[in-house]
Amino acid sequence: MESYLFDWANLLLRWVHVITAIAWIGSSFYFVFLDSSLTLPEDAEQKRQGVSGELWAVHGGGFYHPVKFNVAPPQLPKHLHWFFWESYTTWLSGFSLFTVSYLWSASTYLIDKSKMDWAPAEAIAVALAFLVVFWLLYDAICRVFGQKKDGDAIVGALVLVLVCVASWLACHWFAGRAAFLLVGAMIATAMSANVFFWIIPGQRTVVAQIKAGQPVDPIHGKRGKQRSVHNTYFTLPVLFAMLSGHYSFTWSHPQNWLILILMMFAGAAIRQFFVMRHGYKLGRSGNPLPYALVGMAVIVGVIVWLRPVPAAASSNASVSIAGGTATASAGGQIGYEKVQKIFAQRCYLCHGEQVQMKNMRVDSPALAKQHAQAIYQQVVVQKLMPMNNATGITDAERALIGQWFEAGAPVP
Repeated sequence: MESYLFDWANLLLRWVHVITAIAWIGSSFYFVFLDSSLTLPEDAEQKRQGVSGELWAVHGGGFYHPVKFNVAPPQLPKHLHWFFWESYTTWLSGFSLFTVSYLWSASTYLIDKSKMDWAPAEAIAVALAFLVVFWLLYDAICRVFGQKKDGDAIVGALVLVLVCVASWLACHWFAGRAAFLLVGAMIATAMSANVFFWIIPGQRTVVAQIKAGQPVDPIHGKRGKQRSVHNTYFTLPVLFAMLSGHYSFTWSHPQNWLILILMMFAGAAIRQFFVMRHGYKLGRSGNPLPYALVGMAVIVGVIVWLRPVPAAASSNASVSIAGGTATASAGGQIGYEKVQKIFAQRCYLCHGEQVQMKNMRVDSPALAKQHAQAIYQQVVVQKLMPMNNATGITDAERALIGQWFEAGAPVP
């Protein structure tokens, strides 16, 4: 029952998290596009009121004409929409999901004893420290260098180094899948903290100054814009880190930290292309295509690097299992009695009579047959199970299970 309820919590939290993340990323992308596409207003009255840019757009059967006041409008409207619930809800639902999926079962999902044999409480404390320490260091970098000459370039270089160091540490301290997710959560925490500590407080200060009839200090808008730009470059790296958990060939690789860094770098480069392309169309920036080509080249390079090595067609895989030795040969068929020994040795611990994680049991022929498709996908294709390979299943044993499934998953 506990496993069943946790599965529902995982599903519902993931559902909320994805919905709110779509809303947050969508609004972020839209406003970056809007800022890059604004043109000087043509109306003299708008110029007099302080409008610095305008855009005409058509969507959903209507025409839209948003304008931007560079510092402050001459008068605040009665209803002013604030963009913050998307960020806060995304982080809260994401952290809750991280707690349910990883922290609650740290010994299973967070810890890889071949890397760090620490107690669950220690692993949880270090994982949470990643979120806090990264934000503090990133924020300090922005405070110290953000307003200096060439500040954006300096901040970008230092944050890149910080992300690389954090990725290396996470992948050497935690289970690969958890490490990738942790790095994504770390960056996402900084994104939401930017909104909470800088963007929204700065906007509230500007609104308060306007209501009080005081001169508006433009520094608040500049700082908020800077952090907002950082967030848009963080977006694609975070999405890769979050989604890669479904593809074990990335996080299970011996150099998984380098794969993570390269793919996040590629995402940031591709995002730069989309940021600049609108300004390029208006003649305000150079051709951004090289950024996209660099990002694509890095991705292609990683794909080539991780390509599977073809196995010799005539090779046989010898598998040592409890009760004897089996041989998986090309084109051979494996009966249930052989895979049952693998299930007993590698799978019953979490999917047997005592424990049924994910509401799945494989400790009888009928149940193994019922879940054969899921077993094949999780164990053979994606190599996600056993989690962190805690029971030490071998590639040859995975191949045997694959042959059993491809033969129709026969059972007595």
